[in-house]
Amino acid sequence: MTVPGDTSTRAASSSPLVDSGRHESVPTGSHPAPFAALARATAGGTPANGRPHDDDTPASAADPGRETAAAHARSAAPAAGNATHSGRGVDFLALARGRRSVRAYDGRPVPRALLEELLEAACWAPSPHGRQPWRFVVLTRDAPKRRLADAMGAEWERQLALDGQPTATVATRLARSRQRIVDAPALVLACLYLGDLDRYPDEERGRAEEIMAIQSLGAALQTLLLAAFARGLDGGWMCAPLFCQQTARAALDLDNALVPHALLTIGYAARDPHRRPRRPLDELVVRFD
Repeated sequence: MTVPGDTSTRAASSSPLVDSGRHESVPTGSHPAPFAALARATAGGTPANGRPHDDDTPASAADPGRETAAAHARSAAPAAGNATHSGRGVDFLALARGRRSVRAYDGRPVPRALLEELLEAACWAPSPHGRQPWRFVVLTRDAPKRRLADAMGAEWERQLALDGQPTATVATRLARSRQRIVDAPALVLACLYLGDLDRYPDEERGRAEEIMAIQSLGAALQTLLLAAFARGLDGGWMCAPLFCQQTARAALDLDNALVPHALLTIGYAARDPHRRPRRPLDELVVRFD
């Protein structure tokens, strides 16, 4: 059984690829950790109740964000001793615009060292009190991926039946969802872990503490997806575990303290996905004084 424990330690100041000697698993010509440096530089804490809670954090031509971000990170990195600002100068907007949501992968496995680099980048996301209230379950073998897909699929089938959807429609949706999960080279099940957060005697502040943790989990996953894109990978964000948390937890024999919230698929895109347009800023910014 996977038990969370008190493992919320800060990542080392350099990428695990550099320190572990496993950089040979990374595709030739790539830089070990251009995005991790940016993630470390932008890490910060989340305030609550008016009290400061400082974080204790120590491509290609078709996808310009990939190579541009890496190149800027290399050229803009300062000399040793000023590592705090080593991520400044990265063309982050190109990276953010380049990231896309992918549903189909070409089947190539993702090296473990590369997956660890993405997870290391995620750990530099801001979090309440710097506590990092998330735990990650990484699946690359077929058996656990199928076990999770089958368990969540059975629960989703029950829920879709409650919605009154036609049997044929339910079968089609289930098959597509299951295929996304089992065909992905790697899965990252993101779980909320509230064991290290502050406790309050009143419900209102307790709920606010939990919301802060959920917000930081989203920041960690976005950081992971951006890191994946910067390293030539792609990802997809599935919310299915949020609708069957106990089912997902039981399928993988996880500790009850872990609350599944999202499932990321990671791999090399089989084709360019269709991208939805973004709303203009004047629809999203409701006030700018």
